[in-house]
Amino acid sequence: MKMIFRILLLISFISCVSGSLVVNVTQTHYQAEQNHSITLEWTFTPKPDVSITSVYIFCLLVTDLRVSVLFHLHEGVEVSESQDQQFSGRVQFDRDKLREGRIRLQVSRLRTDDSGLYDCIIRTSDGWNMDVCRLNVTAVDQHKAQTEPENRRRTGLSATLVPTAAAALWVETLLLSQSSKTNLGLDPPSVAATQTFPAVFPCCLVSVGLS
Repeated sequence: MKMIFRILLLISFISCVSGSLVVNVTQTHYQAEQNHSITLEWTFTPKPDVSITSVYIFCLLVTDLRVSVLFHLHEGVEVSESQDQQFSGRVQFDRDKLREGRIRLQVSRLRTDDSGLYDCIIRTSDGWNMDVCRLNVTAVDQHKAQTEPENRRRTGLSATLVPTAAAALWVETLLLSQSSKTNLGLDPPSVAATQTFPAVFPCCLVSVGLS
């Protein structure tokens, strides 16, 4: 039964990313220094007449060890309870840009453990889609000494396919769980309580690597 459920989720994921909704990251790689700020930005289409109440957004930090919720928007409303404690009080969302089909998240007081892949998963009435960027935060005393190879500055398809697919399945599972709870008149579960991926996920990241 669990295997059938996973297959259905995978089929749903594949069909969603091939739909009419297009999501693009404006910059594939960000480099920043500890304690500074950075603005991560994604765009999505179609842009005209975007209804904020029909927009669902999950922005996740994906590392080898865990997945953290950077930002969660549900029917146009920010869900602060979902945000990982790591980002508490450090993320500002530009709501006005959402109507233009732009998602802008300013992350302040950057920490070295903010480094990783940032996967923004968006759902509208046109379906699901996502895009990924990489953020590398260097410690103040290491910034001048560190030189990143050119081949590490590109987020390749092979690097993002596994984490984005896994993240999408995780989010969809969570939303299905929330939906069933809501239909039963129960409080939806906290995202923070379900942030642990299956054990196979970190292994996939290690085996695929980043190109």
